[in-house]
Amino acid sequence: MVIHLYKTSTPSTHNGAVDSQLKFNPRNNLIYGWHRCCKGRNARGIITTRHRGGGHKRLYRKIDFRRNEKDISGRIVTIEYDPNRNAYICLIHYGDGDKRYILHPRGTRIGDTIVSGTEVPISMGNALPLTGMPLGMAIHNIEITPGKGAQLARAAGVVAKLIAKEGKLATLRLPSGEVRLIHKNCLATVGQVGNVGINKKSLGKAGSKCWLGKRPVVRGVVMNPVDHPHGGGEGKAPIGRKTPTTPWGYPALGRRSRKSKKYSDSFILNRRKYRY
Repeated sequence: MVIHLYKTSTPSTHNGAVDSQLKFNPRNNLIYGWHRCCKGRNARGIITTRHRGGGHKRLYRKIDFRRNEKDISGRIVTIEYDPNRNAYICLIHYGDGDKRYILHPRGTRIGDTIVSGTEVPISMGNALPLTGMPLGMAIHNIEITPGKGAQLARAAGVVAKLIAKEGKLATLRLPSGEVRLIHKNCLATVGQVGNVGINKKSLGKAGSKCWLGKRPVVRGVVMNPVDHPHGGGEGKAPIGRKTPTTPWGYPALGRRSRKSKKYSDSFILNRRKYRY
């Protein structure tokens, strides 16, 4: 990721630091219109998720999470920006003429060759089952169910680690810190997801946040007691509680929302860490 610092000419560019990655026009057969109609509302039009709405119009890029072009090498043609995720995407031209988008693996460049299959070299960007990977391998874009497509470790800069294999199952340490069992026939991509410097990006002004579909946020301490548990008091009063809460009284710094009896509980060896 290349960080471009603005030459300050207006207050909005005083602290601006954005990515100067080239943005290509997407291919017409790999995109489709996507209308974000809900904007944080349910079917009745009631806001169920706050601070969402507006934003620039987007086109959805079809990402190949299955990597089912087996044993056919492909060449990275472009590295593009995707407005629907914080990771970059690559346009791949395969040897049979097929063209697909995949997540950009860190370290790969335009012109590099990637391949997917059961017996392929262990190099950056190649996809293969967990059975063919050595222990300690850094991976991303991981399937939970064989053939369903990748569901884990897809955000910018994340990486999982293969720590054990026994029988039909493999043990992974996920980016959240969770240690989980997954079938060894599941596909994963070698390496780390690109755009690791996403946390160094500074928008510079509130308008840039609105373009992303994020609405303004009002602090609870400036509200009235009927509107928020932090509200009320004379002047600049503290929240009056040991820990911050949401407007509905739940812990604001993390709350266990997973069902107590879920089918995959037996596959989780160590839970992810919570902040409270």
